Amino acid sequence: MDGEPSGGLRRDAIGLREVLFQSITAMAPAAAVAASIPSGAAFAGGSLPLAVLIALVACLFTASCVAELARELPAAGSVATYAARGLHPAVGFLVGWAYVFVEMLVPPLLLLQLGFTAAGTLHAEWSAYPADLWWPWSLAGAGVIAVAGCLGVRASARLGVVLGVFEVLVLVVFAVLLIGRAGGANTLSVFGTAHTADGYSGAAGVFAGSVYTVLAFAGFEAAAPLAEETRDPRRTMHRAVLGAALGIGLFYVLTTYAMTVYFGPDRFAEFGASGAASWEGVARASFGLFWVLVFLAVVNSTIANANACANVSTRTAFALARIRVLPGLLATLHPRHRSPVAGIAVQTAVAVAAVLGLGLAYGPVTAFLLLATVIVTVVVGVYIIVNLSCAGYFLRSGRAAVKPVRHLLFPVLGSAAFVPALLTAAGLPVFDFVTELTAPVSYAGPVVGAWMAVGAVVLLVLVRRHPERIAETARVHLDAYDPGGGRRSGTVPR
Repeated sequence: MDGEPSGGLRRDAIGLREVLFQSITAMAPAAAVAASIPSGAAFAGGSLPLAVLIALVACLFTASCVAELARELPAAGSVATYAARGLHPAVGFLVGWAYVFVEMLVPPLLLLQLGFTAAGTLHAEWSAYPADLWWPWSLAGAGVIAVAGCLGVRASARLGVVLGVFEVLVLVVFAVLLIGRAGGANTLSVFGTAHTADGYSGAAGVFAGSVYTVLAFAGFEAAAPLAEETRDPRRTMHRAVLGAALGIGLFYVLTTYAMTVYFGPDRFAEFGASGAASWEGVARASFGLFWVLVFLAVVNSTIANANACANVSTRTAFALARIRVLPGLLATLHPRHRSPVAGIAVQTAVAVAAVLGLGLAYGPVTAFLLLATVIVTVVVGVYIIVNLSCAGYFLRSGRAAVKPVRHLLFPVLGSAAFVPALLTAAGLPVFDFVTELTAPVSYAGPVVGAWMAVGAVVLLVLVRRHPERIAETARVHLDAYDPGGGRRSGTVPR
């Protein structure tokens, strides 16, 4: 079994290419370009490329922190382990509790998008197809993801590579075509503040646009939970996390610039996620059947993202179940593929229940918005805690290990960048561009609060009855074994 310890995930199963695309597909680049990033146009207008560039720089601060911790602490528990070692094991448990929850909700979120995107497009092309017959597409996507997951990390990660290459390639080719068609309209003025939307002039509009754009970067850390299945994980994780954040960030800048100069900077505030003023709308009107490739890239992106986040949720759940702070059943592995089959079964059941329950009750689009609000609120909060954990970990390691810029300045800047995004995602009207949430999307806050309250109760019970299990959240299991699979004398490094 490639030298993995008994009861462990498959060692050395994947390399840099697979984990890089694990993070890339978790960011859903095509779906973000077509749907998430255009939401910032209402504020930044034709200066949206500048807003995206600012968001890239801001996200790189947090990506650097994650990469530093991933190199030091290669563990399937990822963010839970980082918080446990950098702050306190109890914080690590709560971070893991929250992270498993939201990562299990990402696949149903994307499956809902798959459903209503496919159904809406088919209805637009052939009116006989019912616009509300979205759920078979969602269930088909859930089946593909479950099968890939059960076949092991190699199958799942390589599926991500294929899907990721396709969606990025399609959008890059389209961006080049747009820039070519723009001709003399190409201008660097879109990287200034001259084209912001009415009512949000200058830097205020760019800032508002960047806050909404930051949310498109979520997922760059998704490589980290695959550390125990990756060759040379300390080096590979560091390169994958930073490479995904930087590479897809530049991809966002390129594609946003291309559409802005083609569509027209001074009217770009009208641009959105659907209709004639959208990526698909422009492709339909000006590039013939190329719109089919854009459509397929977005659909592809939903499946790739759901697949990547299913890997994240099942590995994090496995890591917490292994130390018995979650039910031990979630640590059950397939005897041949070493995949966490019980976790995959639970993930699939949660996805199907959420898709059908919320989608049929509220409609797929409203259900999508509700899940997105829950997910982004928690994930952004986790990013802030990971930033603090980076500073805490290296300060605890001793003065010689601390690099002031990477380990102190970047965590502060990364946290500061994500606070406005957290307030925006939660619908808290601290800024005038934040829209208050309405029901049922406003239920996201109580749902998150209730889940974390249950987590606090579980934590108190574990601290009282099994404090050693909470302490285990700080353990890096790879460091307990030598390259040949034999046990070392210690279990927790340094």
